[in-house]
Amino acid sequence: MAQSDALADILAEQLNLLENQRKTWEQHWQEIADYVVPRKADITRKRSPGDKRTTLIFDGTAIHAAELLSASLHGMLTSMSTQWFSLQYRDDAFNGDDTAREWLQSVQEIMYQSFARSNFQEQVHELYHDLITFGTAVMFIESDDERDINFSTRHIGECYLSEDQKGRVDTVFRRFKMPGKAIKQRFGIEGLSKKLQDRINENPVELRELVHAVYPRGTYDITKVTSENMPFASVYFEPEEKVVLSEGGFDELPYTAVRWLKSSYEVGYGRSPSFTSLADIKMLNKMSEVTIRAAQKQVDPPLLVPDDSFMLPIKTVPGGLNFYRSGTRDRIEPLNIGANNPLGLNMEEQRRQAIRSAFYVDQLILGQGPQMTATEVVQRTEEKMRLLGPVMGRIQAELLQPLIIRVYNLLSKRNMFPAAPEFMANMDIEIEYVSPLAKAQRQVDITSLTQMLELLGPVGQINPQVFDYIDFDGVAKHLIKVLGIPASAVKSDQDVFAAREERAAQQQQMMEQQQLAQGAESMGKAAPMVAAVNE
Repeated sequence: MAQSDALADILAEQLNLLENQRKTWEQHWQEIADYVVPRKADITRKRSPGDKRTTLIFDGTAIHAAELLSASLHGMLTSMSTQWFSLQYRDDAFNGDDTAREWLQSVQEIMYQSFARSNFQEQVHELYHDLITFGTAVMFIESDDERDINFSTRHIGECYLSEDQKGRVDTVFRRFKMPGKAIKQRFGIEGLSKKLQDRINENPVELRELVHAVYPRGTYDITKVTSENMPFASVYFEPEEKVVLSEGGFDELPYTAVRWLKSSYEVGYGRSPSFTSLADIKMLNKMSEVTIRAAQKQVDPPLLVPDDSFMLPIKTVPGGLNFYRSGTRDRIEPLNIGANNPLGLNMEEQRRQAIRSAFYVDQLILGQGPQMTATEVVQRTEEKMRLLGPVMGRIQAELLQPLIIRVYNLLSKRNMFPAAPEFMANMDIEIEYVSPLAKAQRQVDITSLTQMLELLGPVGQINPQVFDYIDFDGVAKHLIKVLGIPASAVKSDQDVFAAREERAAQQQQMMEQQQLAQGAESMGKAAPMVAAVNE
């Protein structure tokens, strides 16, 4: 057996194990997709493209709530209308150096340009929607010649995940389909199995199934800069014939797999607001269906018809004529079903409110009273954004940080960054999140500083020495960092020091001139006295 075939056998066995581990999740995902995201409702049941998928939906509250939350996360975390991350040096001494900060600012601008040039905005919104519906979202990040970086959010039904000892996803198997001619163009006809070659030749547009396996290599030679000696292996193979199509590697995991919430004893996949509200969603749809039927019976009620004396059939259309025997009292009467529509509507509204609460709609939509001031609006907005803080920690660790690192490495390999100064060799760079949500979470620090200065003001008028406890330079640097002020708008430490020295020199010169003037004036006043003494 060839070595590639042996590798395909091993990977096919691992894929089988991952499929068995995922089976318990698939039914949950299918139900969530049926009621919350019907366009992706093909987890356990496969449907044809364009097939109707809304047969189970009688109320769209969950669909609208999920769309609102995904759009809000997009705007609060990764909106391109404002900066949502910045780069900082781990060594604070370099953060105050003008040359070092200008280089880092140029790197940051190039990264933002690449994000704007790519398809990041549309794909990350799709990722947020998967995250709050299925609880797990997967994105593939690769280099692209046309737009620098290409992002691709993958359907959860394609992906099989595994974790490392730290609970982070390090293994992704993706089962997907491609047209036969696309497979031939990408991998070449020679590397395909004989059976697949024949099928492609017969029908080049028919979809064929492939598997992309990315997993950490146990051993590799770091002295060899080849795709076969990278930390992560990348293997495409045919699952049916078990033949490897290509084998490569990555320096870091090209997939970002993020979970909304995750139990410590569950491996690979997470849970979402859709899991929390699934019972309410299913109940609301069933209640809406019953209410619609009850309303239909009231609008078009069943009829009580005598067993004789009428000429059949009964006509219920507008202007219809029904003949009955003259002289009888038999009439066609509606059946009173005793429906209580207000009770059903109230129960439905309770379920809708529970669903909106699960999707944070109450926190996302700010209700304004007639007497609310602008300051109160700002404070309540920041308070509501801070309520999403517990979930943001996992999103930053599993999505934003590996995403930014992956993009930085890809652009660096393409030599898109300017050459760094020599004194900055091997300097560590950290990521600072400056999105609107991150700023709202750090707003407490600014409020504390403001309150401290306001309270010390009256005390300082009595005893100015109380300000000796305040490092105003440190306060200014902390505010610049918390507010995410760009480096181009802030002077470096060297510029501040030079400005202060120049100001001190000017003050010293003015004091010397003032002393000379006072000396001359004193001599002028003393001259008559000296003359009188001499006389």
